[in-house]
Amino acid sequence: MKPILLQGHERSITQIKYNREGDLLFSVAKDTVTNVWYSVNGERLGTYNGHTGAVWCVDCDWDTKNVLTGSADNSCRLWDCETGKQLALLNTNSAVRTCGFDFSGNIIMFSTDKQMGYQCYLNFFDLRDPQQIDDNQPYLSVPCSDHKITSAVWGPLGEFVIAGHENGEINQFSAKSGEVLKKAKEHSRQINDIQPSVDLTIFISASKDNTAKLFDSTSLDHIKTFKTERPVNSAAISPIMDHVVMGGGQEAMEVTTTSTRIGKFEARYAKMWQFASLLNPTASTNITQSSLEEGITNSAFTTSSPHLSSFKFSCKGWVPVIEFNLFTSHRLLQNKGREVRRGL
Repeated sequence: MKPILLQGHERSITQIKYNREGDLLFSVAKDTVTNVWYSVNGERLGTYNGHTGAVWCVDCDWDTKNVLTGSADNSCRLWDCETGKQLALLNTNSAVRTCGFDFSGNIIMFSTDKQMGYQCYLNFFDLRDPQQIDDNQPYLSVPCSDHKITSAVWGPLGEFVIAGHENGEINQFSAKSGEVLKKAKEHSRQINDIQPSVDLTIFISASKDNTAKLFDSTSLDHIKTFKTERPVNSAAISPIMDHVVMGGGQEAMEVTTTSTRIGKFEARYAKMWQFASLLNPTASTNITQSSLEEGITNSAFTTSSPHLSSFKFSCKGWVPVIEFNLFTSHRLLQNKGREVRRGL
């Protein structure tokens, strides 16, 4: 598999996100830049400039009209996707760690870090009410005093938010009342990433405890565990096939003293479902893997044709684009992409 390498950041990538159609890719990093790219050829369309700190999260609404970003400069910003104009600035007391649009695109949520004497909050704004934006007052703010939120996504129909915490716990927060609807504690260490399936019925979590786990979005029932040898920084579910991809590696401080082979810097594919899964739900089958020189920080799937699925992962400011064909549910066939290096 040969990657198309997109160079648009000076520091390591924090998150990448596709729009619903899969033709645009948004990337944010520990620098202050938010980039948007054509996913088909890696051409950079432009940037969203305004943040003064590391940008931790990015999301776009269902019709790719608006873009939402959260940053360590204690702000969450709303952008016009086409023009790059800043539409709203929401100031916070601490860094914004996660953010996202609900399916309608009318409600946004973002969480803040527990730092500088301020506790973690999960905030909800209704974009149809300009007064909330002008006054910087969410219609709902949920305190999370025990353990901060490290990853969060919307559940089905925008009724609740699924949040992963630094202690390995997963909670459902109601978007109307803010109450905790359900809890699950399957991970033993911090949850680094949560990504839902395309229909939002299930989601996968990636954790520092060297595992990725599948859950039912509504009941939070644990479905399956994928075990690895290193902390899992990100995991994603294929939208058209029964596969997941997991990426991870050692901590950044150990990267320069560790070889690629020992450091386990790789993307690992596994079958989401298999005949033995009902009898042995903790079993996983590795299909193939692709080694990298750096640890993987984030991953995402998109669908560009009925039989083609591509995923992107990121490390050290580069966004490698890996394209591969999936024609059966049990094999990964030969890649037909070619390597293109762009210095943008």
